[in-house]
Amino acid sequence: MPAKHSLRYEINATTRLAAPLVLGQLSSVAMSVVDTVLAGWHSPTTLAAVAVGSAIWSVVILVLIGVLMAVPPIIAQLNGAGRRDEIGSSFRQALWLALTMGLALMVLVRNAEWMFDLARIASEVRPEALAFLDAIGWGAPALALYFCLRYLSEGVSWTVPTMVFGVAGLLLLAPLGYALMFGRWGLPELGAAGLGYATAGVLWAQATGFAVYLARSPRFRDLRLFVRFEAPRWSAIRELLRIGLPMGVAIFMEGSLFVVSALLIGRIGAIEVAAHQIAINLSSVTFMVPLGVAMATTVRVGHAVGMGDADGVRGAGLAGYSIVLVTQVGAGLVMFFGNHWLVGLYTRDAAVAAVASSLLLYAAAFQLPDGIQALSGGALRGLKDTRMPMFITVLAYWLLGMPLGAGLAFGLGWGAQGMWAGLIMGLTAAAGLLCWRFVRLARAAVTSG
Repeated sequence: MPAKHSLRYEINATTRLAAPLVLGQLSSVAMSVVDTVLAGWHSPTTLAAVAVGSAIWSVVILVLIGVLMAVPPIIAQLNGAGRRDEIGSSFRQALWLALTMGLALMVLVRNAEWMFDLARIASEVRPEALAFLDAIGWGAPALALYFCLRYLSEGVSWTVPTMVFGVAGLLLLAPLGYALMFGRWGLPELGAAGLGYATAGVLWAQATGFAVYLARSPRFRDLRLFVRFEAPRWSAIRELLRIGLPMGVAIFMEGSLFVVSALLIGRIGAIEVAAHQIAINLSSVTFMVPLGVAMATTVRVGHAVGMGDADGVRGAGLAGYSIVLVTQVGAGLVMFFGNHWLVGLYTRDAAVAAVASSLLLYAAAFQLPDGIQALSGGALRGLKDTRMPMFITVLAYWLLGMPLGAGLAFGLGWGAQGMWAGLIMGLTAAAGLLCWRFVRLARAAVTSG
């Protein structure tokens, strides 16, 4: 057995913890992959519409994930302290917050035309994109409730239901989305709107199934989650917001960089935005690996800090960086040499495929910096260092990456490739600054230890 704090030991420990987290993240992003693949089979315009609509829908996901991420630590602390009798009440208050947020975001998504005006989305993309958002918007309350139910289960250290309902949702979405998009098996052909309705329907099925499971499972019986109605209590909801809003801001600052990039590329035309959607979709899949490793590193660094184990802080960070180095270099090589084959999985349109293949070369270049910035952020969260990383991301993404990308794309006429060049610069700057900060703080911890 490798010695504790050896690199081999640390990598094994991080891998064991990260593997289920990676699988969980992949199941979440796979629904977007299904939507993108089906849209690409339908037409370039449909793919472009889903790309623009998905960019706005992703804002909903980011906001809900960020704020509702307050649920797991609250539930976990109650569970760890032996106060399981209080979990049901906290959960019911979280449901109120989730439902309120879900309804508000539903109204926002289904009235998104003003966003298209601000972003000056190409006219040929607008009708189907609006139809997609109008349909998928019905799923916003379900998505909020699903996250709340999922985080309750994860808060008591039971993650199997997240995997089961994630896979079940994928198995349901593919045939339903196909049928509603192309008009198969007696259903109407609705194009992009069909995908929206299918996704919304699957979200409601997942939320309903998860709620029924929690209500009937013996594992949760003593929590008495649904035994009585409980009116909203502002003190409990305020505590959820106190913890969740800062995390929501940090996640939003990172994710919105790609959302705005998609909307800006939407000004250029349907082919470019469709190609961008393919490249960003593939990048989202590969990003789930460093994201899962980063989540595991947060836990391992935090545990080491709590134990007063300075060597453990350094070892956990080094293991995370080592894993990310291998996985992201591998992902970059696959994208670089297999770009044409990967794009062929999404579209048969030659014009879209040509642009998407070129964008995958840019995506290959940012795999490593994207992984390093994700891992560094996770390691810093383990040190409870969140304020400075937030400022770093604002600087790197919004004061460097976005202006540079927009300048290259529209000022110099580089088009979508220019926007991706800006993304690479922003991600590289964030990776360097966040990594430097963790190394400095970890060295201080080792020195003091």
